Amino acid sequence: MTATKGAATSKAALDVAIMGGGIVGLILALGLLRRGFTVKVYEQAQEFHEIGAGVAFTANAQRCMELLDPRILESMKRVANKNPNDYYQYVDGYNHRTDDPTDTREELLFKIYAGDVGFDGCHRAHFLAELVKLLPPGVVEFRKRFDSYLDRGDDQKLLLQFCDGTTAEADLAVGCDGIKSRVRQKMFGEENPASYAHYTHKVAYRGLIPMDAAVAALGQDRAFNQCMHMGPKAHVLNFPVAMHTMMNVVAFVHDPNDWSIEGKMDVPASRDEVVAAFTDWSPAVRGMIDLLPDQLTKWAIFDTYDYPAPFYALGRVCLAGDAAHASSPHHGAGAGFGVEDALVLSTLLEEAVATLRGRDTHRAAAVTASLQAYSEARHERSQW
Repeated sequence: MTATKGAATSKAALDVAIMGGGIVGLILALGLLRRGFTVKVYEQAQEFHEIGAGVAFTANAQRCMELLDPRILESMKRVANKNPNDYYQYVDGYNHRTDDPTDTREELLFKIYAGDVGFDGCHRAHFLAELVKLLPPGVVEFRKRFDSYLDRGDDQKLLLQFCDGTTAEADLAVGCDGIKSRVRQKMFGEENPASYAHYTHKVAYRGLIPMDAAVAALGQDRAFNQCMHMGPKAHVLNFPVAMHTMMNVVAFVHDPNDWSIEGKMDVPASRDEVVAAFTDWSPAVRGMIDLLPDQLTKWAIFDTYDYPAPFYALGRVCLAGDAAHASSPHHGAGAGFGVEDALVLSTLLEEAVATLRGRDTHRAAAVTASLQAYSEARHERSQW
């Protein structure tokens, strides 16, 4: 895939509506703006915010950022923490010497090569703040909770309807509205299980630890590099964020029960709850857990594995990022898939504009064909 061939002319440019102002939504917006599209991002919140702390990007995702708009990659690099090693390390976080509770060594189980540029991690909010700086004024509208859309025929633009009673028009709409995507519900129907993410029977406790305390607990090599501590029915991930001043910790625990809190994917929790779940683990893991804040949030991990979206585009509406293929975080690739979506979609829409320019091709037909090609290109790749 090559970089942009040039900005679209105003005559042929398309109006693109993006539902959701998260990382993927803004990256897509920047890629389209660079190619001359008219873009409007509709965000239901009152201001920009990101759920969770750490996010990491593979070499492929970083290359996609550069092709979308070099400033995106530059923004990520400004807040990213370079993994000193070019591999992910998985260690035994459970079996340990019971006769020496001070021994924090963990056996290395295996490594996975991460590519020449490694695996760059950053704080979600920091990256989002950098992306916001790149947006021209007027691109984002806040307090806009998407409700529905109406395709009024090829000779008219899509009608977008919001929960506050207002409407907007666009040549096409992209659902970047995350794991609870309303666009996905309207695309597949509210009774379709593929319209919703489903509980994976895993919960996650997330927290940030000052790096000096993390080094004291794990040693510099483990604290400064991404590390997965493995054990029965649970595992703990750590990696540096905030320019190596903090270490992000995510403790995953198996839950045999169904998630009973309808409409919410998170509940308040305490550090004591996490301590109890890892009582028999290694001193290194227990040391990390002890450093977590007293009050935490327990996140239910949902994904679309059991009922995947059968396609990502219907007419002039499509899905991208978690709205299309929400994954559990165990692969470390969910955000990267969304960046790939943005590049493929931007490139195909640019080709659609080139087709429209100077030809008697119907705009709606060109958009529909581009989104169908996007769906076919991305579907197999993102079925993790």
